[in-house]
Amino acid sequence: MFQPLTKPGLGSSSDDARLYLRPTCFVDRPHELDDACLRIADTMVWFAAWHVSLRDGEGVKSAVVAVPELDDWIAAMPVSLADAAQAQRAAVGRPRGTLQLGERTVRLNEPQIMSILNATPDSFSDGGKHVDAAAATDAGFAMATAGAAIVDVGGESTRPGAPLVWEGDEIARVEGVVAALAKGGVAVSIDTRKAAVMEAALAAGAHIVNDISALRYDERAIEVVAKSGCAVVLMHAPSAKSDPHEGGGAYGHPLFDVYDMLADRVAACVAAGIDRAKIIVDPGIGFGKGVADNLALTNGLALFHTLGCPVLFGASRKRLIGALDNEAPADARLGGSVALHYQAVAHGAQIVRVHDVPETRQALRLWRGMRDAALTV
Repeated sequence: MFQPLTKPGLGSSSDDARLYLRPTCFVDRPHELDDACLRIADTMVWFAAWHVSLRDGEGVKSAVVAVPELDDWIAAMPVSLADAAQAQRAAVGRPRGTLQLGERTVRLNEPQIMSILNATPDSFSDGGKHVDAAAATDAGFAMATAGAAIVDVGGESTRPGAPLVWEGDEIARVEGVVAALAKGGVAVSIDTRKAAVMEAALAAGAHIVNDISALRYDERAIEVVAKSGCAVVLMHAPSAKSDPHEGGGAYGHPLFDVYDMLADRVAACVAAGIDRAKIIVDPGIGFGKGVADNLALTNGLALFHTLGCPVLFGASRKRLIGALDNEAPADARLGGSVALHYQAVAHGAQIVRVHDVPETRQALRLWRGMRDAALTV
């Protein structure tokens, strides 16, 4: 239940309290507001207020604070909370710049597409379509031609109930595909949680590791990523075990629980020698999360910008869409996929991970066109 937060309440907060600043009240004509609004990193998204939340043992209290008024609120905070607020505000505004992925430079000042290429027989939506290496390679080149900045190659399904794949079989599924795409100038990420698969894919030319366990499943994974210097996607899943969905649904507050886990993983990766500029965070839509959890994460997505990392959002063809549209099957969820990813980029997401590249690219071009028009008219 919503509880109002006031400046005096901040001053009397408990020792275990945690503060969260989320950009809100988005505006499309920032030039009319001058210093009354801020920009999310170097994106085309501006906002006029902060959704300030204080979480402690008694629950969550929140308030919407206009951008120019935040300094007064920070002045009323205990030192620990004030420091957190300053750090989160600074992280939101820090430019994300570019990702240099082999021959490709991926600019993060506008939304980019990561396409899904599953070289698996059992993925929930496209399993079996790309098990042949030649077919998978052709599909990957087609995705890049259609507008994907990054092609994400995976050799193990992580749908609920999917069996664990031996790392040797997973390498056999992806290694040749990664090598062919990378040789052809495509920016490639490897979707895996196993260190041996990461090593093989990186040796074959992959540029990004995309790990659904946030480098928790395999104890060697964090070392492999740090040593290689590659970019990495840290995704939230409730479990680092074989079934990443295990333990889902037991959230005290889904948005803040997911945020806290990713904040801890970013800190651990930086401590292990991974460059923060190469860390991308993903809230993990659909992984051990119910419909209400997924909607809370989608609506609160802008909070993750306070981690100071690019944000990836992937809801393509996921169960959430079917749940809200009469149990539409996976192959009939294009409209919902585009709608969710459009919402994500409107909240500043730098990368969206999708099955349907041409349709998503068209939606993003329209989004960009409307942003350009708002800034010039």
